[in-house]
Amino acid sequence: MNKFGGNWTEAKMEIVVNYAKAYLRIMNKQSWAKTLYFDGFAGSGLIGVNEDDEAIKGTALRILDIVEPKPFDMYYFVELDINKKISLENRVNTDYFGRNAHVVQDDCNKKIVDMAGFLKKDSAYRALAFIDPYGMTVNWSSIEALKGLGIDLWILVPTGLGVNRLLKNNGDIEEGWLLKLEKFLGLPRDYILNHFYKEKSRFTLFGEEKTISKEDNVIEKIGQLYTERLKTVFKAVSESFVMRNSNNSIMYHFMMATNNPAALTIANDVVKPKYKL
Repeated sequence: MNKFGGNWTEAKMEIVVNYAKAYLRIMNKQSWAKTLYFDGFAGSGLIGVNEDDEAIKGTALRILDIVEPKPFDMYYFVELDINKKISLENRVNTDYFGRNAHVVQDDCNKKIVDMAGFLKKDSAYRALAFIDPYGMTVNWSSIEALKGLGIDLWILVPTGLGVNRLLKNNGDIEEGWLLKLEKFLGLPRDYILNHFYKEKSRFTLFGEEKTISKEDNVIEKIGQLYTERLKTVFKAVSESFVMRNSNNSIMYHFMMATNNPAALTIANDVVKPKYKL
């Protein structure tokens, strides 16, 4: 069982499910098209709210519950944890027998690239992907593999909980963290540092002193930067569902990237004002 991440977790799942329903209504009118649902961090299928409450269905099972106007033609669930993978596989085989559903234990980055190869080979397929990672585990090179393909990608970006924590206030970032930032954003460290830090000079009795400090509203800037990065791969990116904790600090930005203008309109409709917490 997965742990419940916060009151925005339910809203996040509702966004994906509502979008999937609208997506399937549109795709049902495209008789030539086949539909693929891809979940890169599928979990066990159930989410624990807390120790006293019953578990609730996670996104994977909620997507499988959609039958009107039609189910997806194929489901591909990726989960690295073997125990969660087995739990989800058992539920799929028991409760959704007969669906063209695959549950695999593997790294999401590898399977995103594999999906890109699949979509290039079979142009009849259109994909809806949901990437809800554990921290900064999705490499930018994996996202780049999706360029030019018929895919709508919902992705959770750990702007506050991940990237911002690596950007130390004084700019003194250790080598391992810099490598992680480069891998996640697909940008050189000089660009990252120049984008998120400012240098100030002041003159003292001992000459000029320079200090480096982090930019204001850096978490919002991280969200904006990732949106711009996605626009180098996709034609459009939706507004973000901004997730905050109980202290009103931003934890994540949740957004959808697409090459379809109609899909962008739907995505912005499901990211309703009530979700912009």
